[in-house]
Amino acid sequence: MRITRIRLERRELDLDPPFVAAWDPDPRRSFEATLVFVETDEGLTGIGSGDTMDGFHRYEHLFLGEDPLAIERHVQVLETISFHAGRYWPLEAALWDLRGKAEGKPVAQLLGGEATRVPAYASTGELRPPQQRAEDALALREQGFRALKLRVDPDRIEEGVATVTAVRETVGDSMEIMVDLNQGWRMAGDISEALSVDEVQRLVDRLRELGVLWLEEPLPREEVEDHADLRKNGGIRIAGGEMARSTSELEAFEATDALDVYQPDAVLAVGIQRAAELARRVLGRGRWFTPHTWTNGIGLLANLQLTAGVGGGPYLEFPYDPPGWTPERRDFMLTEPVRIDADGCLAVPDAPGLGFELADA
Repeated sequence: MRITRIRLERRELDLDPPFVAAWDPDPRRSFEATLVFVETDEGLTGIGSGDTMDGFHRYEHLFLGEDPLAIERHVQVLETISFHAGRYWPLEAALWDLRGKAEGKPVAQLLGGEATRVPAYASTGELRPPQQRAEDALALREQGFRALKLRVDPDRIEEGVATVTAVRETVGDSMEIMVDLNQGWRMAGDISEALSVDEVQRLVDRLRELGVLWLEEPLPREEVEDHADLRKNGGIRIAGGEMARSTSELEAFEATDALDVYQPDAVLAVGIQRAAELARRVLGRGRWFTPHTWTNGIGLLANLQLTAGVGGGPYLEFPYDPPGWTPERRDFMLTEPVRIDADGCLAVPDAPGLGFELADA
């Protein structure tokens, strides 16, 4: 079997009302998804998504005519490309989808088949007043979620702590709460100064009293030793690595034992293969592996298959913040949105590959 064609297709959904993300407060009126199709001479097609794939046409020739099942080879090529260009890991997701279809198995089984369901946490994205977030938490609990993540703006720490406090007082110990500072990476053009390690340590002390499960991306990703110090001194789990550009970034965290929770996204960070290798190492040392998933339904399924395959958890991120961000909006390119079940879990689809069907364009 050989790759005969790689095709990109962009689809767009109008967002009205817009979704106002805490990490990018400029409201967007549309959401764009790029689909990657890997076609073969035997009629099989793998599909991936999760990033724009801008400029990929310059490198398509490096894959044409090759065996689509030689995933290690393709990963090595993608790693060389990433030095010169963008994040093209949705191509690898499409290759895994194709391999699953070729072998008649979900990708999770190809990666080890450690689980068939993974508990999900509701990952909110907007900044809302404390009382509104407390009411949101009750609604999420009613829908089956047993954990949620709140965004805290580094420039509005007091408001953020008040929000976490209001949610904790409202839900008691019936839900886990995670907090994301979003300081591990920057939106384009953001050159503002990050919080210092001392400022973050003071926040950690307050969040510990509120029973927060983990603090995510507390510092710029290059401050590896400071992450390690927070983990040792803070009394709260430290999470990161969601947008790592290379395996060396993640290995630096490993070498200093700087993280409790490793979060590389399968379609945005280092790909499925390398993330699975990392997961097996860190899980073997008693750390947690639970990828970032903030792309679309195809990216979410790629990370679900990865997490279930290696036995990650204890939760998987489920982007959900209605009315601005819902499964219907996030997964508009699919025939059926990805949803949690009545127990608040995501079930690995039975279908081969990543386990989805595309809606008509």
